[in-house]
Amino acid sequence: MSSVMTKADVEAAQHLQHAHVEPKDFLRRYVFSIDHKYIAKQFLWAGLIFLLVGGILAMLIRWQWAFPMKPVPGVGKMLFPHTGGVITPPAYNSIFTMHGLIMIFFAITPIMIGCFGNFCIPLMIGARDMAFPRLNMYSFWVFLLSQMLVTASFFVELGAAAAGWTTYPPLSTNVGTPGLGQSLVVLALFVTGIASIMGAINYITTVIRFRAPGMTWMRMPATVWGLWLTSILNALFVPVLGSAGLMLLFDRHFGTQFFVTGAAGGIGDPILFQHLFWIFGHPEVYILILPIWGFVIDFMSFFARKPAYWYKGSVFAMIAVTVLSAVVYGHHMFVTGMSPLLGQAFMLLTLVISVPAEVLFLNWLHTMWKGSIRLTVPMLFALGTVFVFGLGGLTGIYLGTISTDLYLHDTMWVVGHFHLTMASAAFLGSFAALYFWFPKMFGRQMNQKLGNVHFWFSAIGVTAVFCGQLLAGYNGQQRRLYDPFQYTYIAHLRGLNQLTSYFAFALMLGQLAFIVNFFHAIFAGKKAEKNAWDVGTLEWTHCDSPPVYHNFDDIPTVLRGPHEYNHPEVLEKLGKDWIGQAERMPGETGEVIVAAAE
Repeated sequence: MSSVMTKADVEAAQHLQHAHVEPKDFLRRYVFSIDHKYIAKQFLWAGLIFLLVGGILAMLIRWQWAFPMKPVPGVGKMLFPHTGGVITPPAYNSIFTMHGLIMIFFAITPIMIGCFGNFCIPLMIGARDMAFPRLNMYSFWVFLLSQMLVTASFFVELGAAAAGWTTYPPLSTNVGTPGLGQSLVVLALFVTGIASIMGAINYITTVIRFRAPGMTWMRMPATVWGLWLTSILNALFVPVLGSAGLMLLFDRHFGTQFFVTGAAGGIGDPILFQHLFWIFGHPEVYILILPIWGFVIDFMSFFARKPAYWYKGSVFAMIAVTVLSAVVYGHHMFVTGMSPLLGQAFMLLTLVISVPAEVLFLNWLHTMWKGSIRLTVPMLFALGTVFVFGLGGLTGIYLGTISTDLYLHDTMWVVGHFHLTMASAAFLGSFAALYFWFPKMFGRQMNQKLGNVHFWFSAIGVTAVFCGQLLAGYNGQQRRLYDPFQYTYIAHLRGLNQLTSYFAFALMLGQLAFIVNFFHAIFAGKKAEKNAWDVGTLEWTHCDSPPVYHNFDDIPTVLRGPHEYNHPEVLEKLGKDWIGQAERMPGETGEVIVAAAE
């Protein structure tokens, strides 16, 4: 329920958040920093490094599917010296396992949630920092510990984890995957889960308690909504994955039998692990897509120069998806012998959750319709995100329906759908955010031409690669096969796999444009303007580029929403097509009467 704030109330709110004293020594300022902006950069660097590692592993997978039993050119003899550069079946299992886990938990998550959650939330809601700055610092260092555990797993005897990214028992028990590598990776997942919960508590509290005067729920940028809802899912469901991982570690090292059964001599239930994994695993899909939806809603409005179409509808659609994401996990388990009645309920809920997602998609199209679109690099990546998410969403309907899922579930169709819906959308959406907030983070502007090259290689690459996987899956190619072409019924798909791999190699090559652009901009890029994109959210209108240590000298009073574009009165009185959230129109009185936090 909203209330009215007087000028005195606003002045009192200004003193609620005190400005931190800027540290002078190097370690406290840049290494063990409690400033959310530096912590965001730390997450960014950590995520980008592991994004490169995950990308290299993906190229090894694509080489194996295109040219099985042939030495990997260039780095093959260094990575696989005992086989002359040929990827062996055990090495292949480890490669695709680590690719999936690294990309999801140690690359996209720190970039999208760790970096942009930290950087954007306080600046966009008018706060000087996170609610718990020290907890924020601890969350990064705990996360870094998890990355160190993953790195260590590559160098132990028998190598890294090899039980698949889902780590299903009994394959992930000591019987299926002996060696310390699998345990280190499961422990890393547990540790990164702790870091995620720390961040989630901080994000949730900051949005609820630290919004600037006048920043009501329906005046928050959609980016904040996406990150906040993601944090709620993290707080609720990451502990479920942590519990499953802890029980798996106990089975591996302390003789318990939670998941050990059958020939292994235990009395546990491996299907229990699948329930626990997907109770977390399906909300994880939305953990990684909700922030992207928030970015896209904002970017569509910012660069179409129009108010976001049915903003409240988009917010409630994201809320509906957040709630429904908790009750659809069973569609991942149709092939486990699930009760038909239970399966039918999960099928219905899965189809229902596509309705609010469709509302979002249509709202994006409506926002663009008849807009004055500026094809900046962030807008191009946002458009690419919309395209691949649409493809992924349509292909997911066949997996949500029991009859078609039974055929497609163990095929490359699942891989293509998953990568289009979550991986590609998260990949392109994260780059949209990085290009958009880079001037604010580093005070430099990235090169538009190199950004365009990066976009076209990325957008065409991911579409071709994962649509190729859809075609292979529709033709019956099973996933996780070391050498698919040993099977007569798949042998004719060798050409398709090779073509898809060539597109994957081009996709990887295109990332060089980003690397060059990123480092050149940091060290020699053109100095960024305070408001590089002519948008009205608080970080662009009330902060320098980059912002000062305490963000705001005076906490702004928010007067309107984040998507005020092309209003006739603004055009007439201000001579521009936008107005800031805390900017006054000529003739407005000095008295402050605004809606308080709802």
